[in-house]
Amino acid sequence: MIDRRLFLAGAAGALALPLAGRAAPRADSLGAIAAASGIRFGSTIGKGNFADAAYRALNARECALIVPENELKWSITRPNATTFDFGPADALIGWATSNGMGVRGHTLLWHSERWTPKWVTEHDYGAQPARGAERLLQEHVTRVAGRYARVIDSFDVVNEAIDSDTGVLRETALSKAMGGAQPTLHLAFHSARAAAPSAELVYNDYMGWRADEAVHRTAVLKLLEGFRKRNVPVDALGVQSHLGSKYSDSPTGLGALDETAWRKFLDEVTAMGFRLLITEMDVHDNPLPSDITRRDVEVAAHTRAYLDLMLSYPQCRTVMCWGLSDRYSWLNDFRPRPDKLPKRPLPFDADFRPKPMRDALAAAFSAHRRPA
Repeated sequence: MIDRRLFLAGAAGALALPLAGRAAPRADSLGAIAAASGIRFGSTIGKGNFADAAYRALNARECALIVPENELKWSITRPNATTFDFGPADALIGWATSNGMGVRGHTLLWHSERWTPKWVTEHDYGAQPARGAERLLQEHVTRVAGRYARVIDSFDVVNEAIDSDTGVLRETALSKAMGGAQPTLHLAFHSARAAAPSAELVYNDYMGWRADEAVHRTAVLKLLEGFRKRNVPVDALGVQSHLGSKYSDSPTGLGALDETAWRKFLDEVTAMGFRLLITEMDVHDNPLPSDITRRDVEVAAHTRAYLDLMLSYPQCRTVMCWGLSDRYSWLNDFRPRPDKLPKRPLPFDADFRPKPMRDALAAAFSAHRRPA
């Protein structure tokens, strides 16, 4: 299914960034503490916060790797069917490599109609729509993954392909033209493997350990089983870990958590040979007290409990926060707190001062050493 001409075109356009040596983070940074236990720690950075020099410095100091928040998504890299714009991604990735940080790629296909660019939905796929859709998707994955294959060693190839309420694979205009969601996801992974043969290829989703997440977990297992059965090149499951959000977990005591079911899920995932990554961690603190001290303590305690569970699996060697500072959390614009107070979902506050959540991260990393 891989078009050799597209693959060669992608390889020819590879970004010629210097492969910066992995500069050792400061010894007391989260990146260094995690690295001492064989874990890679990082966070997202991008439009809206990349211009803040102090925030860039915080990321460079604390992180071993970064993931672009939006700069690798179709909405920015592909303004229309015939044009690619790599300027924003090049700037961000160039900054990361110049500071000795690794880079994760997010995402080559966000398989949700809600987040599909309007031009993709309205695109004319021609007299043979399946072939037109295949070419469009293959070209996109090949161009993007091929450009950054020398720098990015882990790609979220497909993001959120499952309706969490029904467990059914989502459909988009692209997948409908191609003949269904399954061949669409398969082509995305096969194209990514051809364009970036050494990279870790990840399926990324937001199922969690809440008791009412059973439908979503079951559907993700079915999808992963299908990938293995059909020899689709998927290496790992990305567990987003937006703890406490509407779409994920609730903090202990404020929602019915089912740790037994969650461990059973992770056991089945790892038994199939998939690695695990925590890809987008934060704590949506709406249900927590107004008092900042109490709230921070509860956020930290939940973070530590969650990490202790996840890091008990040796297959989990990557932990990414979805932002480092409360100032730039996406949750600030998502369901305001009932008391209208600012949210505190991340390891550093709005003034970049460390919070108990940072201590919880450091303690969890120190407690879970990985074999060399």
